[in-house]
Amino acid sequence: MRNLLALAAVALVVYTIFDVLRSDEAERFGVHKLIWLAFIVVLPVIGSVAWLVLRQMARSRSAGPARSPGAAAPAPDDDPEFLWRLEQQRRRADREQSREHPDEPRPES
Repeated sequence: MRNLLALAAVALVVYTIFDVLRSDEAERFGVHKLIWLAFIVVLPVIGSVAWLVLRQMARSRSAGPARSPGAAAPAPDDDPEFLWRLEQQRRRADREQSREHPDEPRPES
């Protein structure tokens, strides 16, 4: 069991080292690669976990509110602008109908 934990820690450190080497400056918050690498080597588990958390924060911050490619489009009834245009069309249609048939009672909203 102890060997398995040691192997997992080594795998985590190796993964984060390669991840730091492939990262860009925005993901590193402007910190030089060698500083991150030293932090990961000196404090392997803490440095690796810190890198993974901060990198994820940087990636989610840079992604912004944009949808991921696989995400579904929002439903039209969730879009206030769509609902407003739909209401305007309905009112326009009611006005045109009342002009064509003035004796018929209009439905109440």
